[in-house]
Amino acid sequence: MVSLTDVQASNSSIVSSLPAGLVAVFVGATSGIGEFTLLQFAKHARQPRVYFVGRSQEAGDRIAAECKALNGDGQYTFIKADTSLLSNVDAVCRDIKSKETVVNLLFLTTGTLKFGDRTAEDLHYAAALITYSRTRFVVNLLPLLRRAPSLRRVVSVLAAGKEGPVDASNLQGWRMTNMLAQRGHGASQVTLALEALAARAPDVSFVHNFPGSVKTHLIRGGEGRIFAVVGLVSRIVGLFVDLYLPPEECGARHVFLATSAKYPPRTGGEGTAGVPLPEGVAVARGTDGRSGSGAYSIDGSGESTGPKVEALLAGFRREGLVDTVWQDTEAQFTRITGRQAI
Repeated sequence: MVSLTDVQASNSSIVSSLPAGLVAVFVGATSGIGEFTLLQFAKHARQPRVYFVGRSQEAGDRIAAECKALNGDGQYTFIKADTSLLSNVDAVCRDIKSKETVVNLLFLTTGTLKFGDRTAEDLHYAAALITYSRTRFVVNLLPLLRRAPSLRRVVSVLAAGKEGPVDASNLQGWRMTNMLAQRGHGASQVTLALEALAARAPDVSFVHNFPGSVKTHLIRGGEGRIFAVVGLVSRIVGLFVDLYLPPEECGARHVFLATSAKYPPRTGGEGTAGVPLPEGVAVARGTDGRSGSGAYSIDGSGESTGPKVEALLAGFRREGLVDTVWQDTEAQFTRITGRQAI
């Protein structure tokens, strides 16, 4: 486990180890993990330029003000958008690309526990947020990430280590009723998509992580038995145990994931790896079991998720599932937007 002391020491070194003017894009940043991480990033980075995307203008205005109070030398731009729609994702990316030539960090936390709804673009709402929208942000901004002279990283926060069987005939998860099966199915697709992206861009690092127990708004706005049960259990257990990671620690640990050389790209050298590692902290194993191989499945302690997940993913590769997931993703992109990226 990466200790909190090591996390804090690494984050404190961002100001001296990474250049001023880092450009970061946070998607799903108006509450929960995205918000906590954005605030910690603003606290530690030198003159950052941050774009953060969410649905609530009120929350966006509040968080921008909090960031400015933490670090008055930074720029914090809120973009209001419903990112379950790929057309909106493209609009956000066009806006960012009109203002920036490089991006150092893309941090993705969008998600939901609301299953069964259909978007206006004919995607399963949950799959749109968890897989298609996230991947669309990456492919749209990948040229800017690859041009960054220092840090180049994508972090996708979901359920690393919880990867499970994938139903290749039902990638959007329409007919799934078991929540654990849905989680494993979705987590595997996120990891496989990042593997596909890492193969195309070995000079960028891609991290899928599980955040542990963090108080978020995934349940907010949901209806039905699943939401009632999950919400009730959370409230009851929370009365008796310290269920959630404190927001400041959650944000600090995710800034470490976003900036530390523990998770380097496969190629590119030390200049793009991130903040140098403190003594005693080793480079993480990639999803292929090799140290520093560029695509990572990371648990709540900041470590690689281990042999069981690596074996599962190796089986997926033998079955051609990386290509299956990627081909479906590109087919949906073309169907909805007319092109594979902007």
